[in-house]
Amino acid sequence: MDTFPDPPSPGSAVGGVSESPVAPPLPGVASSAAESAEPAELQTLLAAVHQARPKDDLSPISTAYHFAAKYHEGQLRASGEPYMSHPTAVAGILAAMRMDVVSIETGLLHDVVEDTLVTVADVQKAFGEDVARCVDGVTKLSKIDFLSAEDRQAESYRKMLLAMVNDIRVIIVKLADRLHNMRTLDSLSPERQTKIAKETLEIYAPIAHRLGMGKVRGELEDLAFRYLDPDAWAEISHSIDSQRTANEEYLERMRRTVEEELRKEGIPARVESRVKRAYSVYQKLRKQKISLDQVYDLMGLRIITDSVKNCYGALGIIHNEWRPVPGRIKDFIAIPRPNLYQSLHTSVVGPEGRHFEIQIRTDEMHRIAEEGIAAHWKYKEGRRGVQDDQRVAWLRQLVEWQQEMRDPGEFMSTLKVDLYPEEVYCFTPKGRVIILPSGSSPIDFAYAVHSEVGNTCTGAKINGRIVPLRSTLRNGDVVDILTTTGHEPSKDWLSIVKTSRAKNKIKHIINQNERVRAIEIGQKYLEKEARRLGVSLSRVKADDLEAVAAEYGLGKTEDLYAALGYGKFSARQVLQKALPEQSQPEPAPVAPPPQPRAAGTDLEDSIKVRGVDDVMVYRAKCCNPIKGEAIVGYVTRGKGIAVHSRSCTNVTNLMYDSERRIDVEWARNTTDSYPVRIVVHTDDRPGLLAQLTAILSDENSNVRSLEARTVMDERNDSALIEMTVDVRDKKQLEKLCGAMRRVSGVRDVERLANQ
Repeated sequence: MDTFPDPPSPGSAVGGVSESPVAPPLPGVASSAAESAEPAELQTLLAAVHQARPKDDLSPISTAYHFAAKYHEGQLRASGEPYMSHPTAVAGILAAMRMDVVSIETGLLHDVVEDTLVTVADVQKAFGEDVARCVDGVTKLSKIDFLSAEDRQAESYRKMLLAMVNDIRVIIVKLADRLHNMRTLDSLSPERQTKIAKETLEIYAPIAHRLGMGKVRGELEDLAFRYLDPDAWAEISHSIDSQRTANEEYLERMRRTVEEELRKEGIPARVESRVKRAYSVYQKLRKQKISLDQVYDLMGLRIITDSVKNCYGALGIIHNEWRPVPGRIKDFIAIPRPNLYQSLHTSVVGPEGRHFEIQIRTDEMHRIAEEGIAAHWKYKEGRRGVQDDQRVAWLRQLVEWQQEMRDPGEFMSTLKVDLYPEEVYCFTPKGRVIILPSGSSPIDFAYAVHSEVGNTCTGAKINGRIVPLRSTLRNGDVVDILTTTGHEPSKDWLSIVKTSRAKNKIKHIINQNERVRAIEIGQKYLEKEARRLGVSLSRVKADDLEAVAAEYGLGKTEDLYAALGYGKFSARQVLQKALPEQSQPEPAPVAPPPQPRAAGTDLEDSIKVRGVDDVMVYRAKCCNPIKGEAIVGYVTRGKGIAVHSRSCTNVTNLMYDSERRIDVEWARNTTDSYPVRIVVHTDDRPGLLAQLTAILSDENSNVRSLEARTVMDERNDSALIEMTVDVRDKKQLEKLCGAMRRVSGVRDVERLANQ
């Protein structure tokens, strides 16, 4: 597996440059007795940068190193090492990427604002605007007060994304920083390891993918996988290693055959073996619900030639030698991925009936596939990186769509969707390629073409046939959108579309219409309540209503009317606050007789609305949140407050109007249990069910229902076990699922949210 060099150390080699205790004089760095006394790690770094960029002045790097060393002096990492080992290692990773001097300076200085008394202004004064801007972009918002850690994290991501738009070097430095932190994660507590690894897998690895940085993405994913599911990581790594010798012998025979056939046809090429990464194998096991011995492409071949013409020539030779697997031929040269990845992929059936994959590309394509945006690093006077690159265009759109998205929870859920790779390639009737996420609908396609096309969309044709708008697009579809002037999007579309662009455009229009309607309802509600109480609204001044609105934390009177229309507040309460001398206190409500309730049905007593009492609360059935999960409330007319898990797929759809969002939290010291549906994908073997039920018994988890059945597949050796069990909280559920996954023969354990 390709990885970047380990952090530089005295006497080590970075980027192929071996280093003696005293490096030779470098351009831009004075050769003197003082220079020869520079720390060995700095000289190693300077040698690496000099090899990659021999014409650059390296003196700013020395200055940045000593500046950082001065302010980090006395600080230690969790491992006990001097803190400067980290920024120096980050700079070494950036040097291996052949990044420019500003990036290396930023790598050395990236923590001085966050972890010392140095300010961004100090950095700008010492190193200039470019370095200060990059350091500021990498710095988290740790010194600002937020309501929660989640809010702080979301706003730090938002700040980083905005900085990326101005200078892409910000995220390249951040990825190098995260890569070294993941390499040295052993020193932290298990809780911190899990938190950082999850963040890496959900945010940073997908960003690396979107920027085409395959080596960084691969190492980040494997390192995160190791900490998030160490048992699965160990099992898969052991299985790959145990088959490595046999696979390498087989692939060596195939490699010699390929080289010989290419040589006969006069196609110059080098042929390499390709190892499937542990996390990639794990994803395939979960997605296809298969066992490890059914993964046929643990290893494959990669052909690297000199021209596009020879790429296609090599593909023909391969298919002439071995039978291709139908549906497994992918041409990313003719239609590159959004991150500019280009290659031909094919799977063939080789000798002994074994399947293996072959990738074919040019040297330039290979460099782009491995290094991505860093491979094309272009820095000229007056330019801030590669802002014209297609790989950055998605980022600009993402930031533009999310400018009005102030709710941190919504921002995070939308960001995670946007970071996933796009997979569906469709065409307009005129041949324009539209690239969308897998599972996208014609509505997503319409909004990708133009906002007005999406808003006025009333139907669609796929390959000449009229289809429902909730149809799923596939690769190669030709999509023709039918529009009607004056038509507006439906709220139902939010459950259909996949892209942030479509979601945000739909929400914007629905939000406008809903707000106008809510304001009208709120005004009528207030007038009706005033008549019922015999209160004259003419005596209520505009300033009085604005004061009431401010008391509720609202900006203006229209916001108060809207909140009344949504049912957030009582009109009687508003009148009491506006005209306390005229309105009568609200009589105490008569408590309804208690109703019998089965354990774990609604459990509204275990959820509290922050700052509000006596509000009807219920858990949403679409996600069935359990204690310990992050939750959010949604005001529903006449039904009270629906509580969803923040990770619920419906949250983004429902929260199109931030005024209907309300903060909720789990009550403390509750002893309720929650019913959770679990599906276990297993081998079909005797005794396995007994092992699973023993785990439940050990955890004192009640089994409400259980159903086991065999599954017909190619090998007829699979089984599916569905059970509903009671759990106390998220922690117990994770413990149960982890214990089940460790049982021999269990392929995957899933939680089904809907009850």
